[in-house]
Amino acid sequence: MIVVDANLLIYAVNVDAPLHHKSKVWLQSVLSGTETVGFSWVVLLAFLRLTTRPGIFAKPLTVEVALDIVDAWLNQPSAVTVSPGARHARILRDLLQPLGTGGNLTSDAHLAALALEHGAELCSCDSDFARFPRLRWRNPLLQIT
Repeated sequence: MIVVDANLLIYAVNVDAPLHHKSKVWLQSVLSGTETVGFSWVVLLAFLRLTTRPGIFAKPLTVEVALDIVDAWLNQPSAVTVSPGARHARILRDLLQPLGTGGNLTSDAHLAALALEHGAELCSCDSDFARFPRLRWRNPLLQIT
């Protein structure tokens, strides 16, 4: 299983983003593949919050369009939602405590904990995930030309 970060989703729909084409190609590929693609609600909500917000994009999505996109992703046979389980709080603590800070890494640590708890690889363009040594993560766009 892979768990997808919000930046890949946002780039995939934002035609003005420099990484739009690579993200769109990658996302379409994994959603049509056989590997399970995990979506967390914190990531989907970040996608909805950012893509519909005036001032972030020249042409923000309408709420209806953004929700339709999320529905389309979740309706793919390879897609599942991933949620915290019984081990999540312990894993989150183990990720944050050695850093000595939460701050901006809190949401990243939550997503990393979800991936670890579900035995998944996290896919993101955010190199901050390298700060979590137990996490399997990669930037899938580096492999696309």
